[in-house]
Amino acid sequence: MFVQILRNKIHRARLTSCDVDYEGSLEIDIAYLEAAGILPYEKILVVNASNGQRLETYAIPGERGKGVFCLNGAAAHRGKPGDIVTIMTFAVMTPEEAGKHEPTVIVLDEQNRIIARRKGRTELPLN
Repeated sequence: MFVQILRNKIHRARLTSCDVDYEGSLEIDIAYLEAAGILPYEKILVVNASNGQRLETYAIPGERGKGVFCLNGAAAHRGKPGDIVTIMTFAVMTPEEAGKHEPTVIVLDEQNRIIARRKGRTELPLN
């Protein structure tokens, strides 16, 4: 038997833009992907706390230091700039592996600055 477990999470990001004419995905500043341990082009679940919408797409790396969180393509209809979103990845594991796994989580403030970073319940350095 296998279970799906939270692997990584970016919590309370603010969308910076939406581009319906782009081919699709969620563009995320590469620095946030690295801090959260999310791989470029990895499948993600995006939960919009501002409107209750949920969608699956993939993460594309944005330019480092720009702070971008841009919904693209059809997904752009599921949010607007300023909306608060949580971005999650999951992994399939055995129950034994899951019992030892601790997700990496980063938490952002109103300006998309990282204010907390942890592995499970252990706080990690912000940089």
